Amino acid sequence: MSIVDVINKKRLGYALNNEELKYAFNNYMRGNITDYQMSALLMAICINGMNDEEIYYLTDIFINSGDTLDLSKINGVTVDKHSTGGVGDKTTLIIASIVAACSLKVPKMSGRGLGHTGGTIDKLESIPGFKTELTEKEFINQVDEIGLAITSQTGHLAPLDKKIYALRDVTGTVESIPLIASSIMSKKIASGAQNIIIDIKVGNGALIKNKEDAKRLSGIMKKIGKRYNRCVETMITYMDIPLGTSIGNALEVIEVMDILQGKEENYLVELSKALASKMISMGKNITVLEASKEVDEVLHNKKAYEKFLSMVKYQGGNIDKIKVSSNKKEIISSKSGHIIDMNAYEFGKLSLSLGGGRITKEDKIDPSVGIVLNKKIGDDVKKGDVLCTLYLKTDVSDVEFDINNYYTFENRNSKKAVDIIDTTVNKEEF
Repeated sequence: MSIVDVINKKRLGYALNNEELKYAFNNYMRGNITDYQMSALLMAICINGMNDEEIYYLTDIFINSGDTLDLSKINGVTVDKHSTGGVGDKTTLIIASIVAACSLKVPKMSGRGLGHTGGTIDKLESIPGFKTELTEKEFINQVDEIGLAITSQTGHLAPLDKKIYALRDVTGTVESIPLIASSIMSKKIASGAQNIIIDIKVGNGALIKNKEDAKRLSGIMKKIGKRYNRCVETMITYMDIPLGTSIGNALEVIEVMDILQGKEENYLVELSKALASKMISMGKNITVLEASKEVDEVLHNKKAYEKFLSMVKYQGGNIDKIKVSSNKKEIISSKSGHIIDMNAYEFGKLSLSLGGGRITKEDKIDPSVGIVLNKKIGDDVKKGDVLCTLYLKTDVSDVEFDINNYYTFENRNSKKAVDIIDTTVNKEEF
């Protein structure tokens, strides 16, 4: 067997057996197969896909590449959540704080940015001093004591996935349902939680572009969960517009604190409440309606906000020292109209180009850069109004911004405006 044989077999559209997958991926883990060879195999998978058995095999290979967490020492019910990624998606920080404030235990392992989408760990690292790499003992003790810990994927848990994840990010192979499913579920299974909810983003700003692919991903992840005796539920939610009012690591953390203090009411808030209610319903075996009342209560009395601050302090962060760039550029509207659409993908690419994400594996993220959206769908705009504010690196003096790439304007009474607004707040469960 040779890696070239395996690449060619998948390039021609044939299914790989367990031994072929083990040979390719385990040898890459050991350093016997190069980045460019694995990149070729990943691209072949991305183009030709995998059947269910191949996905099961690959997930198992990822899980068995390292250790698994035993959460039995944690007193209470453990619930976990994952999002497939989007632009401005800071739901993990909001939801985990809410659910932990409702007396469930949230042991959360998160990843970094992937392509044009943001990563929870990158956001947390914008907080000076915040420790994102916890030992297993530190992680379990913190969850047991305060109900919540968010850590990066350790080198001992599904390390092969971590290595593949970094390669996918820079080789154009992030938008592959089999690779997404294996990556997410290997981490979720290895990290030990019994109850898992997956937020599957679908739309132009997400890794999954259409509902059919989202349904396929939902189905395969539920099947993987069943094979490992885990309760897995999914929600398919839209990502055609950026989530919330900010894009960029420090800016998004600041927005999270505003939301947890009740300073924002928008689609992101409603989505976070819906996901948190679903997690609490699973963990406490109560109805979603009963769970939603608990969510409203901990937001109203600020216990969710206090839980977030408790986690930051426990992991060494100093929230008072979080900084955003002082080098700002306001984008002024060159026309009047009514905003009926925003292109999340273009905003994600813009944030990436500003330094808010990685183009190569070696790139360093600038946590202070990003975008604040001063206008959103449904707003009337006059010529001269500020559409958005860019937070730039000090060495960036000029950024091209064609508003037609980011915003769609139409007459105030347009029926299309109502349709688009409706779809951005629609949530569908499968």
